[in-house]
Amino acid sequence: MKGFFLLLVGVLLSGSLFAQANSYPGRAIYPMVNVYDTQKLNQSYHEVIIVDVRSPFEFDTLHINKAVNIPLNSRQFGKLIKALHEDGKPIVFYCNGHRCFHSYKAVIKSRKVGINNVFSYDSGIFDWSKAYPEKATLLGITPVNAGQIISKEGLQEHLLAPAEFALKINTKSVILDIREPVQRGLLELYPYRQVNISLSEKAKLVKFLEKYKASDNTLFIYDEGGTQVRWLQYYLINIGVTNYFFMEGGVKKFFKDSKN
Repeated sequence: MKGFFLLLVGVLLSGSLFAQANSYPGRAIYPMVNVYDTQKLNQSYHEVIIVDVRSPFEFDTLHINKAVNIPLNSRQFGKLIKALHEDGKPIVFYCNGHRCFHSYKAVIKSRKVGINNVFSYDSGIFDWSKAYPEKATLLGITPVNAGQIISKEGLQEHLLAPAEFALKINTKSVILDIREPVQRGLLELYPYRQVNISLSEKAKLVKFLEKYKASDNTLFIYDEGGTQVRWLQYYLINIGVTNYFFMEGGVKKFFKDSKN
């Protein structure tokens, strides 16, 4: 009986670990990174420094109230983190959610400049906003109104598989690549046709979209992995743009599908 009980406990534990690995794939890839869960971050809210490592556009759309925005790809990342750490408080990084690895990478980058009491809140901004809407800001308003969070269905309405995305483009279409320069490199899916403006270039992006809004052309937008476009959708809705499509899965899915 005792052996059966121990076996049952083992099965339950292994099942729990498997479920966690599926929900948080980054934990298996970055086992050296210590993490905070949502409850722990809330309990430590006033004792830690919270850093949002996403782009300014994403941060301005939805963020944890006391968070400081230092994008992971900032050239000054190490310098800014060292300055932020002068009082010695633990630093907790976060990004979009369970499958975003930026918060883990921020921990590793921080350690390289000598800051070791750093952690990842890998549940991300959506879990936090649902659990503590009074400690989050959406489009400049707090507490967060759950009804304003774009649903999966709301995003799905504007998603096209890469092949369908390409087929719908015509001579009147406007193509926008919102990848960061480091992601884009010299690779453009639609060279000589597309406009390149990353989410980090917020002022330039807003100016472009305001100008586009006056046209009747359809806007086709793609990113690196299909996750950044969801933040741009908030702004498109906010300014009344309705004629747009996103490439499902971004460039990564484009090349994955091309191989099949």
